[in-house]
Amino acid sequence: MKIKADYTNAPQWKNLNIKSSLPEQLECLDELAHNMWWAWNYEARNLFKSLDEELYEQVGHNPVLLLDRLGYDRKEAIVKDKAIMKKVKEVYANFRKYMDVKPDSSRPSVAYFCMEYGLNQVLKIYSGGLGMLAGDYVKEASDSNVDMCAVGFLYRYGYFTQSLSMDGQQIAKYDAQDFNSLPIERVLDENGNQVVVDVPYMNYQVHALVWVVNVGRVKLYLLDTDNDMNSEFDKPITHSLYGGDWENRLKQEILLGMGGVLMLKKLGIKKQLYHCNEGHAALCNLQRLVDYVDGGMTFNEALELVRASSLYTVHTPVPAGHDYFDEGLFGKYMGGYPSRLGISWDEFIGMGRENPDDHGERFCMSIFACNTCQEV
Repeated sequence: MKIKADYTNAPQWKNLNIKSSLPEQLECLDELAHNMWWAWNYEARNLFKSLDEELYEQVGHNPVLLLDRLGYDRKEAIVKDKAIMKKVKEVYANFRKYMDVKPDSSRPSVAYFCMEYGLNQVLKIYSGGLGMLAGDYVKEASDSNVDMCAVGFLYRYGYFTQSLSMDGQQIAKYDAQDFNSLPIERVLDENGNQVVVDVPYMNYQVHALVWVVNVGRVKLYLLDTDNDMNSEFDKPITHSLYGGDWENRLKQEILLGMGGVLMLKKLGIKKQLYHCNEGHAALCNLQRLVDYVDGGMTFNEALELVRASSLYTVHTPVPAGHDYFDEGLFGKYMGGYPSRLGISWDEFIGMGRENPDDHGERFCMSIFACNTCQEV
């Protein structure tokens, strides 16, 4: 006897994101909350604080979370409060005046690559000085009206929160970020689906979701591998800033540099200058070399063009601030690229060595950046 299974009552699970709605008079606050302009604008931060001071402290000064948790009665009270509504209109008018300025076309356009950005404590994609410098750089680019976009990672855990034990030992705590409560947005394609970038790793691909942070007039694009399209070995690539072993670090730098360039191509973004901030992003120039050679150039022609349009900055002169990779590990992921460029393996790995003929020297991302950038 055959029994026909009936799955009519089987649960069908779906992910739902429930978002609190705002009265029409306050809808502009959602736009403000999703642009990090408020992070360096005191009047905007003060406005959000005035909506509910106690709740503002509870949510860690996160305006997105603040708006989501405002109760119905409080929203109605805000709409009726003439002083607050006057402030809402003034701040939003200043924001729109700021945003409506067109980029300065007299200066070169820039694509900026960095492993971390310190924009505000709400968005944990930084650890310290380098991130704060990069964050300020992006903010200043916005204020200076530079035609620039930036590329980085959306870390699931970011950098750890530090506390001390009773005997004075450091305790590192990693808290997962809830992306739905952050001032970020999904980058969508023409069909309304989140954009995915496929990045080659050896004989397979890693799939990175694309998010964007509006930093004033500048867009900061963030790559995210913590999704079900990837294996358990590749999801952690964007879990933690400077986390994992050296293989994970190399996978991060492939994603940032090469994946970042592939992402910009997929989004149709073309810039005149490519700025690598620290050696972590140096492989963006490898992807650009590959693209030019695939387009018909010789390696030397491609290298000349890449150098002429690349800038490298470094702020950590001590050896610990530079990434070195053993030839075996580097070759595991990069072994196929010399043939694509039309050069030998020794020529290729020599671009990352202070002494190219020293086969015992490890590949250094900073040296590779120096050899592929005209300005350092």
